[in-house]
Amino acid sequence: MGNQNNSYKIKLGIFVSLGLVLLFGMIFLIGSQQNLFKSTTTVITHFNNASGLKIGNQVRFSGISIGTVDNIEMLNDTTVKVVVMIDTDIKKFIKKDSKASIASDGVVGDKILMISQGSQTSKEIVDGDAIKSFEPVEFDQIMTSIQITAENAEVITDELATLLWQINNGEGTLGRLLGDEGMAENLDKTMENLKNSSQGLEENMEAAKSNFLLRGYFKRKEREKEKAQKEAEEAAKEAAEKLQEEKK
Repeated sequence: MGNQNNSYKIKLGIFVSLGLVLLFGMIFLIGSQQNLFKSTTTVITHFNNASGLKIGNQVRFSGISIGTVDNIEMLNDTTVKVVVMIDTDIKKFIKKDSKASIASDGVVGDKILMISQGSQTSKEIVDGDAIKSFEPVEFDQIMTSIQITAENAEVITDELATLLWQINNGEGTLGRLLGDEGMAENLDKTMENLKNSSQGLEENMEAAKSNFLLRGYFKRKEREKEKAQKEAEEAAKEAAEKLQEEKK
């Protein structure tokens, strides 16, 4: 009987010891996640919409967890105050012009608070500093935008299908134009006439240059052109010489 009691006490002691070890392990794990055993710094930011953020959610910087959300307070109907506790060792990397934003941890994960990197010239934050924020984009807004885009694409697709059907069946202005052989011949003739007219214009210009009454006009134009070209060459030469003198 005594051996059974001793065996029972030993088993009970082992069970209690394992329970205590498990309890302390859970406390340490939770404390590590909540920064209970580290030196922390308080940072404040404000949002118009907290977008489902909760106390205890993670705070991340450059993709790593640096703290947790400590408090969420509704200041008025348009402002939500969010207080976060971050690891003091990370404080030196967060600048006064860093900004906070709310994001999701995965597609359907918990909300997290993201802190962006600030500029190198800005000073690091101190305990109790407030940083600016980006307003979160709601999932409903994204879905609404996608829906509008899909509806617009559907309308455009229907209109393109109607246009192609009209072209294939020779309907509409474009369909008749593409399907009418006479229209195509007329376009060819029009292009040929334009080409001939252009050639005739060049011939008339050459004839005008040889005309006695207009010969002086064209010669004067050529002299003005030669004079302008000569002045440009002289100006370029002077600029080159001046540049060489400055280098010396």
